[in-house]
Amino acid sequence: MNKMVSIKHPPDYEADGYGWAMAQAEAIRARDFDAIDWDNVAEEIESVGKSESGALESALRVLMMHILKWQYQPDRRGVSWALSIRNQRQEFEDVLEVNPSLKPKREDLLRRAYRRSRIEAAQETGLPLSTFPENPPDWQTILNAPFEAE
Repeated sequence: MNKMVSIKHPPDYEADGYGWAMAQAEAIRARDFDAIDWDNVAEEIESVGKSESGALESALRVLMMHILKWQYQPDRRGVSWALSIRNQRQEFEDVLEVNPSLKPKREDLLRRAYRRSRIEAAQETGLPLSTFPENPPDWQTILNAPFEAE
């Protein structure tokens, strides 16, 4: 049996995040505005947005790291890299499809993700960081260039 969380005496935000969230959801559905912990609800909503932005940036970071490895280690190209590129492209497109408000942030996310992907590509390949261009590839390359294992 599910125990309902009391919206009159909700759990503390810091002590029981899950219980607090369930009580807040119940209070919102009941339109019990006095029971809503407005500041923390706003913080949690912002956190969801940041998480979605982070998912988009993460997909870009992994995608570009594999593109860099593909471009700068042609003798190591394989099916797993091609699949990773395909999968991360799809992940990027999926996150953007369900979060279209992130589209204007693509360039900023690209710059941040690329800085990290360069470092990770250098670490994984053993090549000097200077091997990899300082600027990211264009969107055509990132999202549409063919990367198929032979």
